[in-house]
Amino acid sequence: MSVDDLRSPAKTRIALIEDEPDIASLLAAFLRKEGYAVDHHPAADRFFRTLAKTSPDLILLDLMLPDADGFEICKALKKNEAWSRIPIIIMTAKAEESDKILGLELGADDYVTKPFSFKEMAARIKAVLRRGEPAEASRILEVGGRLLIDLDKFEVRVDGRPVALTSTEFKILSVLAAKRGRVLSRDQILDHLWGHEKIVLDRTVDVHIRNLREKLGPAAAFVKNMRGVGYKVEE
Repeated sequence: MSVDDLRSPAKTRIALIEDEPDIASLLAAFLRKEGYAVDHHPAADRFFRTLAKTSPDLILLDLMLPDADGFEICKALKKNEAWSRIPIIIMTAKAEESDKILGLELGADDYVTKPFSFKEMAARIKAVLRRGEPAEASRILEVGGRLLIDLDKFEVRVDGRPVALTSTEFKILSVLAAKRGRVLSRDQILDHLWGHEKIVLDRTVDVHIRNLREKLGPAAAFVKNMRGVGYKVEE
């Protein structure tokens, strides 16, 4: 999907995985009115059968489904190279911080607690999709001769090996690499992710940075934590 596509809801297809018919019906109707194409899946099995044929641009995932655990679905999606870049917003009545952190650690891009307003959900969808847009005008970023970030192809390579990142992880890495050597605070990083629509979750940046480092392997050393200040990319 191109940047222009991200700005056009009518070209954006959302997979809504929700087993509560009332919530699913009302939310799907609202999002369609907003211009999105919405495919509703009341269970995980039906979703994965559809996913094998065509991939959505974003997934709204309920955690408590009749045939699977939402956390396990999130984990499976993020471990599959073909699906790992699809943004995921978790929807659940579980409001504990530990559940939110677990969802983010598994690669989810956002976490919305029920009950939520449909307008809030629409704002979060727009913000998550916007994270996939290129961070800077420069199209290829290279760090230390080992880390290569291609903004046009949405690709990251370490020593020539492709690394599958979520859209949020890619956005954070791109911003830090584009401003190499400069320390960005957590608030500044969130501003790049959310803009004026940011909704701050405690430890969100830290969780994504930790996941990013794990995936970068030997290139993780380029992503440095400046204690009490923020993060930077430096050779």
